[in-house]
Amino acid sequence: MEPIRTLFERPEPGATLLPEDLRAMYGGDLRFPVPSGGRPYVIGNFVNTLDGVVSYEIPGKSGGGDISGFNEGDRFIMGLLRASADAVIVGSGTLHEVNPKHLWAAESVYRPGAEWYARYRRDILHKPQYPINVIASGSGHLDLSRAVFCTTGLRTVIVTTREGAEHLAADGAASLTSTEVRVIQEPASRLAAAQESGSRLTAAAIVELLAREFDVRLLLHEGGPILFGSFVAQGLVDEFFVTIAPQLAGRNEGSNRPGMLAGVEFLPTTAPWLEALSVKQQGDHLYLRYRKRGSSTS
Repeated sequence: MEPIRTLFERPEPGATLLPEDLRAMYGGDLRFPVPSGGRPYVIGNFVNTLDGVVSYEIPGKSGGGDISGFNEGDRFIMGLLRASADAVIVGSGTLHEVNPKHLWAAESVYRPGAEWYARYRRDILHKPQYPINVIASGSGHLDLSRAVFCTTGLRTVIVTTREGAEHLAADGAASLTSTEVRVIQEPASRLAAAQESGSRLTAAAIVELLAREFDVRLLLHEGGPILFGSFVAQGLVDEFFVTIAPQLAGRNEGSNRPGMLAGVEFLPTTAPWLEALSVKQQGDHLYLRYRKRGSSTS
């Protein structure tokens, strides 16, 4: 892979963390703040077309690879973020868009970097082989034959509602030795807010559960837009990694092609503002990293 070039980087204090091979390919170091406030530090990762589309919403062509053109730099960064995280969360729609054998692990998205990622995760971060895979599904309608639910050594957590848990139990989820089902108990006020956004689970309850029961300190969010939108609306996304792909997708009137957020709208007085941490480039692709203003860096 052609090394990624850093065009701009905001100086950040702290010792170098990435090993030399990963640092050379990434064009610099990668560090995250120690979380505070009793919840994980949450980072999101998406690839957009230049006009803001994250999925073509076409059967067999709905994944991020079709947006990025299967760009190596984008896949390398996605692998690096997965290698850094304690857990990776996706919604059920995102789950069913990918190959049934896919795992939310670094080597699954960029296989040439597998040995680099493994050494970094094991020797530098002292973390288990895989991040916890977290699947959010209010309904519990999931294909439990997928590899994410039955791979030895991979811990998977399904967060769902009581109704969803009943459906999963009927489908035999209890027989999956590496998969756990957790019911999110929602206060009425938070549940109403979640349902307004189109989600049946609240972001706050999910991050509370992951911090309390699974000791998740760095959570990587990979979508989809409704689930991610609920996290952003509740002020729970600290950083945004966005690949800008040099193509235009367009939208017809009434088109379902989503952007990075769905199910939430901000006003000029409430819209979150971000600060740029880095701008990187490989060929015609740009890789942007932003931090929400006011996010803890302690």
